[in-house]
Amino acid sequence: MNDAFYSSLGQGWPQVANLALAFLLTSLIGLERRAKNKSAGLRTHALVGLGAALFMLVSKYGFADLMGMEDISIDPSRVAAQVVSGVGFLGGGVIFLRRDVVRGLTTAAIVWVSAAVGMACGAGLPLLAVATVAMHFLTVWGFTKVSDRLPGAVPGHLRLTYEEGRGVLRNALSLCTERGFVVTETNVEQVGEPRPELTKLTLAVSGSGSVPELVGELMEVPGVLAVNGRAVSGSHDAD
Repeated sequence: MNDAFYSSLGQGWPQVANLALAFLLTSLIGLERRAKNKSAGLRTHALVGLGAALFMLVSKYGFADLMGMEDISIDPSRVAAQVVSGVGFLGGGVIFLRRDVVRGLTTAAIVWVSAAVGMACGAGLPLLAVATVAMHFLTVWGFTKVSDRLPGAVPGHLRLTYEEGRGVLRNALSLCTERGFVVTETNVEQVGEPRPELTKLTLAVSGSGSVPELVGELMEVPGVLAVNGRAVSGSHDAD
């Protein structure tokens, strides 16, 4: 009975430590996503990392009793390869197109990184796992601040009130693109009573154009009743 828990069989305390490290590191990644209210948060990343680590441990130790047997060909690396493919499908599930805006790319990439961190922990490479998590935080925090300070990168918020059914959303997005802006986030909501035919649209944009000039041009779009816009000094993570 006790032999089953020897580390030589792949299920001792060293392997438990690998699982715990994967759980800890990917939970830190999940906490950052949860703080930004992203769809894939703490539980998703922790479970992805933990599962990937376990698959790696199974890949390394789960077939030890079959090694050397005649007529049996085993390639443990195939398990790791399938983890990469499977997480790709999982990440693809959080990418979607809404109103001509692609969202979820960063979230999908971070889910993929969480799986890689878990696999590194399961493979017994804790230094690489810790370094990857450190680089993750450098990317999501540091790179965002750097990109906002690059020449021509002017983030801004636009709030439009318009009449439904006149193609305003499509025209507004096209106008933003033509004026050198990238729409990083959209939010559409109905005004409700007493004007159910009106819709409020919030856009987060970033680009080299002038936000005040864009506001003026949006006011000329047929169906637009009001536009409020301002440049901001923060960052907008739409993914």
